[in-house]
Amino acid sequence: MNIFAGILAFFGFGHGPADAPPPPPKTFLVRAVNISDEKAVFATVESANVVPARARIGGTIIELKVRQGDHVEQGQVIATVGDRKLALQANSYSAQVQAAQAQMAQAQVEFQRAQRLLNENAIARNSFDQARTAYNVASSNVRSLMAQKDVIMQQSAEGAVLAPTSGRVITVPVTTGTVLMPGDTVATVAEQDFVLRLEIPERHARSIRVGDPVRLDGVDVGLSGARFGTIKLVYPQIDNGHVVADATVQDLGDYFVGERVRVWVSAGQRRTIVVPAALIVTRSGIDYARLWQGDGTLDVPIQRGQVIHRLNQQDGIEILSGLTPGDKLLRP
Repeated sequence: MNIFAGILAFFGFGHGPADAPPPPPKTFLVRAVNISDEKAVFATVESANVVPARARIGGTIIELKVRQGDHVEQGQVIATVGDRKLALQANSYSAQVQAAQAQMAQAQVEFQRAQRLLNENAIARNSFDQARTAYNVASSNVRSLMAQKDVIMQQSAEGAVLAPTSGRVITVPVTTGTVLMPGDTVATVAEQDFVLRLEIPERHARSIRVGDPVRLDGVDVGLSGARFGTIKLVYPQIDNGHVVADATVQDLGDYFVGERVRVWVSAGQRRTIVVPAALIVTRSGIDYARLWQGDGTLDVPIQRGQVIHRLNQQDGIEILSGLTPGDKLLRP
């Protein structure tokens, strides 16, 4: 029997093909990357533009429809200014228009009679011209008075104070019954384009550029998780040892204009090792990473640094010691 098995094995019939080695596990390749050396600075939530809503006519505030903190849309009526003199003038012009219309009707009758008599050669041409001129003067007088009445009506309509832009009302320095002159401020509206106004120490001024990213904790502005923004304007003047810059942040809260928040800005670049937080496990107060060595695994102790927040990427952990570029890690 052993001889028969040997013959089959000689011709390749005794055993199946050798099993292929298992594929290597999916690992994370450790490498050094450039990260921003972040510095914490304070910033305030500010409106890019604070626009006053002004009265277009003089008079008294009859109705005030907003208060501090209200949200308004562009063109919304926020107050009504009334002037009794305008109503009296409108009534006066209405009476004058009625009188002028009566005069125009009489002049029209005289003109039509003169035209009929002229066709019958009953009056001179001069009389017809006088009647026609009187009718034209009466018509022009009616149009003039109606135009003046429209001016008064338009002034009355301009008593509605409109919101100049969409945003939040910051101040309302008047109350119902306040007397206003044309151009007086009824309210100030912070435009919806809110920005973060940063105050950066001047020693970091050379590191700040338009387009640089900034980071803030969402909890500071009523949001969850870290929020990233971009510096859009760096003011060229240093004030009291600080450089002022404006940064835009998506979904930035707009209720408390002037609210102070903490923001991290880049103060330079440095190279370090960053690995995903899921590859680090803590046992007995010591942090470990599972190292793949080709023929097995080894848990090596590491010293972790700060959490690295990255835009559109998973947060990572800075590794201060224990790993070198080229190591391969497995999930614990």
